[in-house]
Amino acid sequence: MSPGTLSPLSNVKALAFDVFGTVVDWRSSVVEELVVRAFRKLSTNLPEHLRSRLATISEEDWEKFAQQWRDTYSSFCKNFNPEVDAWRTVDEHHHDSLVNLLNEWGLEGLYTPTEVKSLSLVWHRLSPWPDSPDGLQQLSARMVTTTLSNGNLALLRDLRDYSSLRFRRLLSAEMFGAYKPSQAVYGGAVSELGLEPHEVAMVAAHLKDLKAARGCGLRTIYVERKQEEEWSPDDDNYKEAREWVDLWISEGEDGFVELARRI
Repeated sequence: MSPGTLSPLSNVKALAFDVFGTVVDWRSSVVEELVVRAFRKLSTNLPEHLRSRLATISEEDWEKFAQQWRDTYSSFCKNFNPEVDAWRTVDEHHHDSLVNLLNEWGLEGLYTPTEVKSLSLVWHRLSPWPDSPDGLQQLSARMVTTTLSNGNLALLRDLRDYSSLRFRRLLSAEMFGAYKPSQAVYGGAVSELGLEPHEVAMVAAHLKDLKAARGCGLRTIYVERKQEEEWSPDDDNYKEAREWVDLWISEGEDGFVELARRI
């Protein structure tokens, strides 16, 4: 940006944050819970076929399990059609997809229905990235900060409290009857905030999310997070994003703390 040029973020009054992967480190939290629960089960009176199966599953396997679980969430949100599909919350999806995955992995019956329900709610107990609490606190002192997540409101409230995340507002796709990348979510958030699209910046670790937000007139802030970006640096979409993202914070630049310094 040349001297005297107005920053594309100069009129931004609110920051809308994607949550899973951007604010919280879902992968580490989910894998840890899967590993701990499986270890505890080995000390109980399990049927032999389940004990044998469980003994073959390594931590690396649980990482794959967690990624598959996450992938079902992404597919669910992408394919949800509000015009024909009955509304289902992310909590409901996480429960049902967990049941299916346990069956696919030969672990049917490992957990009681109550235990499955509890495990499915691990997404309410995700640890933040190290820079998230301090960075959000600094940002929230200066402007409106809000979630803009596909996670349902109950989930977002729990995450906020569990990880001490100082958002000033909580906005969920649930409020707009659709899931990102639907325009209804981004447009609904702008209306809920009482602002114009260019006065809201979407903050995410996923360029697809930012591209959809940009298509609705929002400004864009990319915060790189480990293992979160779907597009390869060699992908043309990634290279093009370098040209249209308004602020790009690379991995290793201290995330939201750096965002608070630069915005």
